[in-house]
Amino acid sequence: MEPYEPVMNVGSKAPDFELVDTDLKPVRLADFLGHPTVLAFFPGAFTSVCTKELCTFRDSMAKFNRMNAKVLGISVDQPFSLSEFKKQNNLSFPLLSDFTEEVSRKFGGVHENAFKVKGLNVSKRAVFVLDKNGVVTYKWVSEDPGKEPNYKEVEEAVEKLR
Repeated sequence: MEPYEPVMNVGSKAPDFELVDTDLKPVRLADFLGHPTVLAFFPGAFTSVCTKELCTFRDSMAKFNRMNAKVLGISVDQPFSLSEFKKQNNLSFPLLSDFTEEVSRKFGGVHENAFKVKGLNVSKRAVFVLDKNGVVTYKWVSEDPGKEPNYKEVEEAVEKLR
């Protein structure tokens, strides 16, 4: 697969995509138009930082719900592991499997040969906030998979869309 620079920046219209959720049902980004949407890309289910991040989003869902916002967690993990991860952590928002890496590459990018393991590719930790029309209004991408996003900034970015 050819590496390329992600193209999503603030002001970009996010391309529609379709990924499968933890029930193997197709989910399209277009289904969330009309709502502010948080796309939270994460490297891997069951890792300590990813667990903390997604549980923080889970604990913030009341705020996001009040703002009529949707949250989607996205990683290159298989839907089966994401299903168990979602269940064990009582996550109340969809987790989507980007096992082909296509969507991750378009947005935040992919760490190739992650953790010095040949062939282990993971999504870069990244958060995008989209307005109700699917335009990126907030972007955060980390080259360090151990770094968490600034949750307050994400909430403020969603709040501005009310």
